[in-house]
Amino acid sequence: MLDAVRSTAQWTTSRIKAIRALIDDTAERMKRDAPGIYSRELTELIFVQPYCRIANVVDADIAQRQTASVYLKQLVDIGLLREMKAGREKLFINPHLIQALSVA
Repeated sequence: MLDAVRSTAQWTTSRIKAIRALIDDTAERMKRDAPGIYSRELTELIFVQPYCRIANVVDADIAQRQTASVYLKQLVDIGLLREMKAGREKLFINPHLIQALSVA
């Protein structure tokens, strides 16, 4: 039983470290490739869940709706997010986070 707990704790710790490193790498890439939109808040917001909506950016008081759309599309252009249509809404998927979460 203790081996199972230890194994789970090690796996979880490695996922947390990988995600933290990914956040830092993403922040550096945003600073380099899209310095006009970089903010630590935006960087962290796209890691709250595997996808982000324009409304999430607005609700976080990072930008107004039109500007939030521009920000997320710039992140798509530099390869950090992928845009996906879901009904009338656009989702901006964080494929790097999904990959970090699904590694065994």
